[in-house]
Amino acid sequence: MKETLFSYIDNAEDMAVELETELCKRPAISPESGGKGELDKALWLEAWLKEQGFQYERIDIKDERAKEGIRPNLIVDVNASCKNGNAGGGENYSGAGGTLWIMSHLDVVPPGEITLWENDPWTVIRKDDSPLGPRLIGRGVEDNQQGLTSSLIAAAAFKKTGLVPAHPVKLLFCADEECGSTYGMAALLRERTVREPNHNLFGKDDLVLIPDGGDSKGETIEIAEKNLLWIEFTTKGKQAHGSRPDLGANAHLAGAELAVRLHHELGETFGERDPLFDPDYSTFQPTKKTSNVPNINTIPGEDYFCMDMRILPRYPIKTVLPVIDRIKAEVEAKHRVMINYTSAQQVESRATPADSPLVAMLSAAVREVYGLKTRPVGVGGGTVGSFLRNKGIHCVIWSRVDDTAHQPNEYALIANILGDAKVMALLMASM
Repeated sequence: MKETLFSYIDNAEDMAVELETELCKRPAISPESGGKGELDKALWLEAWLKEQGFQYERIDIKDERAKEGIRPNLIVDVNASCKNGNAGGGENYSGAGGTLWIMSHLDVVPPGEITLWENDPWTVIRKDDSPLGPRLIGRGVEDNQQGLTSSLIAAAAFKKTGLVPAHPVKLLFCADEECGSTYGMAALLRERTVREPNHNLFGKDDLVLIPDGGDSKGETIEIAEKNLLWIEFTTKGKQAHGSRPDLGANAHLAGAELAVRLHHELGETFGERDPLFDPDYSTFQPTKKTSNVPNINTIPGEDYFCMDMRILPRYPIKTVLPVIDRIKAEVEAKHRVMINYTSAQQVESRATPADSPLVAMLSAAVREVYGLKTRPVGVGGGTVGSFLRNKGIHCVIWSRVDDTAHQPNEYALIANILGDAKVMALLMASM
């Protein structure tokens, strides 16, 4: 069975190039980033799925800012698409009995500075200058069209060879991953639990592979992420002439002291380390800063800055906030200012157990395809996996990528597209 699937995938290079090229032609940029959403891309993909004979469902989430007021999400039922074939030969994964999902996202980020691109970012070009083989260049070819394309090739390997996965398999192509998943995963979980309580999207025994991150060898399996806290601070003091600070209350000075104290004191208070993560400690970083007064010789009466905090999961966010409040109060009293803050984003995530059946299955498949020993890791960046983990659903983020996402001249190696498709096919077959 493996030889049959791998033979199909080895000959699927033209399919990989077609999918990457056509998907790239149709920019799927979120309205937050100045685009109209994913509809054009989803419509082309629907037509392709119909032509290939796949069974699928589209779930539209309302968004008045997007084209036709919707953000589309697609679900492909691989087993239903292969219903006339012969059942696969693998055992069900560790008796889990749920559905194996492979989830990627439709949306992409804007291309950024066009002059940094070698070509039109929405037109895929092929280059054969890599020692690892041909690569495809274009916005979105890695993030996340590589994972999407690999999953479709793996599914096609079953359908076109007359085989059927050994357990239920579905592909999910989400909207809005790049801007918070409000119209993607978060909405799907809400729609299928609140409005359709008897048609839950995921079951408690489901396992989810998200091919939207990784490393150039494919060695790391992301099972956990740090708690994420973004805070916007506004300091209000009293404006005065630069020569008479005694008549004012310097909001910038107070804000600067607050930023420095939070950076150092939170790091010391929540200072434990965890080798699962890189870096292995919690980070508390001042980031965005807006201008205050337009001239040098004025004491600013208002100041604004932001902090990005990535906190080890052992520290709940509720334990961090009182420390922030204490430091804030001390700075307010010292500088005679008022400081308010709001949370721009606040996410906590459970971890997928390192001994999850999905981790074992994936490790075995990667070893079979790439000859590598994998290791579980945690990340500082927030991922869509947090929505699933917080529902108790085991999910991992894995793929073999050169990590060119969001960069000019983003690319995907054809060898990685096909290799990852083989890994996914083995998962589907439970070999």
